[in-house]
Amino acid sequence: MLKGYYPKPGDLLTRILATGTFDLLHPGHIYFLTQARALGDELFVIVARDSNVTHKPKPIVPEEQRLEMVNALGMVDKALLGSEKDMFEPLKKIMPDIITLGYDQRFDTDFLEKELIERGIPANVVRIPLSKECSLCSTGAIIKEILKRYR
Repeated sequence: MLKGYYPKPGDLLTRILATGTFDLLHPGHIYFLTQARALGDELFVIVARDSNVTHKPKPIVPEEQRLEMVNALGMVDKALLGSEKDMFEPLKKIMPDIITLGYDQRFDTDFLEKELIERGIPANVVRIPLSKECSLCSTGAIIKEILKRYR
């Protein structure tokens, strides 16, 4: 496959896209990506750039390392860093059939669907519901536990 180009073989394959920060990988991430992968044949993942994470504290793990970790996961076919300019830029290369959102991702689904139509990306948007609960299933919970133990 050519770098930066992801052809859709005139196929019947269903291409899934998941996005996220994926800082401090935990069971919640694995659940989200496994559920996303179950919706189709190929799972592409866009890992958020450090500079684009503005809705929560900056990631602890640098973007290149987070990308390496996500690419190493068996359910992921290809992970790539997001665009620093336009979050829709990599979607035009990937051309997903389904875009999955985590239960806690702050995306306005109506806005996202409207933008996809305007940009010629005919993807359905599916939110993966929360069903994996554990005490350390979020990056924030992991950080709180570390601080509690080592203060």
